[in-house]
Amino acid sequence: MHDKIRPPEIPDGPYPNTARGPDAGAAGADPRTRRWALVLGSVASLMAALDTLVVSTALHTIRLDLGSSAEELEWTVNAYNLSFAVLLMPAAALGDRFGRRRMFAVGLGIFTAASAACALSGNVAALIAARAVQGLGAALIMTLALALVSAAFPAERRGVAIGLLEGVTGLGVALGPLVGGAVAEGLAWQWIFWVNVPIGLAALPFVLRKLPESHGPDRALDLPGVGLVTAGAFGVVWALVRGNAAGWGSAEVVGAALAGAAALAGFAWWEMRTPEPMLPMRFFRSRAFSAGNAAVFFTLASLFVAVFFLAQFLQTVLGYGPLGAGLRLMPWTATLFFCAPVAGVLVDKIGERPLMVCGMALQAIGMAWIALIAEPGMGYGAMVPALVIAGCGVSMAIPAVQTSVVGAVSHAEIGKAAGANGMMRELGGVFGIAVAVAVFASAGGYATVESFTDGFVAASYAAVGFALLGVVAGLCLPGRPGTTAAPEAPSAPDPAELAGLADSARSR
Repeated sequence: MHDKIRPPEIPDGPYPNTARGPDAGAAGADPRTRRWALVLGSVASLMAALDTLVVSTALHTIRLDLGSSAEELEWTVNAYNLSFAVLLMPAAALGDRFGRRRMFAVGLGIFTAASAACALSGNVAALIAARAVQGLGAALIMTLALALVSAAFPAERRGVAIGLLEGVTGLGVALGPLVGGAVAEGLAWQWIFWVNVPIGLAALPFVLRKLPESHGPDRALDLPGVGLVTAGAFGVVWALVRGNAAGWGSAEVVGAALAGAAALAGFAWWEMRTPEPMLPMRFFRSRAFSAGNAAVFFTLASLFVAVFFLAQFLQTVLGYGPLGAGLRLMPWTATLFFCAPVAGVLVDKIGERPLMVCGMALQAIGMAWIALIAEPGMGYGAMVPALVIAGCGVSMAIPAVQTSVVGAVSHAEIGKAAGANGMMRELGGVFGIAVAVAVFASAGGYATVESFTDGFVAASYAAVGFALLGVVAGLCLPGRPGTTAAPEAPSAPDPAELAGLADSARSR
């Protein structure tokens, strides 16, 4: 029955079947397999991205229903983002070792089961725990979706595919407040999570049947590397999340930040010495990889600040309900969906740097415009042009930087590059919100509409600053099309990688 169902058509080109070995490259993937990889990766990524901020407009309802405190409510958001961030790199390593399709399916199953657990939570502690498990599934989904899509498409078409994937993913992040508000207002907050269950159960058999398996070059899991990067990311993210509540100079925050930094330094030291690194440090010799990861960090920092505060401004200052606020963000969110695929086409023609620089410049202009006009009693229509400009800017930037990072490594190492990039994305989002909330608290607060507006304006300028830092990082990207793409197979293969491929062939 599954064979009779076809995913939506996307244009195909004449790609000869020239890939060799057990993990055939993108050139060997037939057009139908490419479509399934893109459709299934996009559906799963949409669910995971949606849940990043889906509870933001339903927090009031959850607080009343579960009798939770403000700090407990904060953790219903942060528990997901924290486990998501710290597990992105290990997720890539697990996919390389045990199979990207297999671990993608495991992640989808975990995410689906955890969504049901969230909906069934009878108290806030159970909800927080289930959200943390959701983050584990989301880390596997998001990292391996990018790896599977990147591996399925040849270098000359990878930008288009990533643009489509990132358009859907960006839409999920931006629609989180809208969906959460609509469901909480029309049904019950539990349905925010129940909606994931039938989608996940329907997608699982197609993942297992329609996607080919692929592995990375590693013969063994780099357990010390997994432990060090997990501890390092956890320490840094914990410090960012707890900074506003515990105080940025507190022993808890400073200690967590220092411990995290020490673990990350130990991770870099270990990866330079182990024969089978989870993240080869030689990746950072590539300007496309290093600058691309810096650029995506600041891009997501600016984007998450905008998502986090714009929905609140529409409700607190302009007086709209959760659903009304979400609907009025549509001029912004729609651009994320429609412009990203176009940007993916353009990046294959003109290169990553022009799109990244122009995109983040537009994001800075849009957020600065909003900051300048924001005031109590203003009309919503005055915000629409700025929302469109900011949305188009982010839509241009994200596919460009993703293409730069995955195009900077060999085909077999795409999973590792995607994992590193995913971690930088999530850390950027957490960092952006943490800094902007601190700026908001110092300039205003929730006491009055005027006080909130003052804080919102300051937070918007923080988003502008992150966007301008993204412009600087984008200027460091290679300037010509094709300069970031690495050859599909190295001219002098590493013996350890060949041995890993041979083991993969024997295991299958």
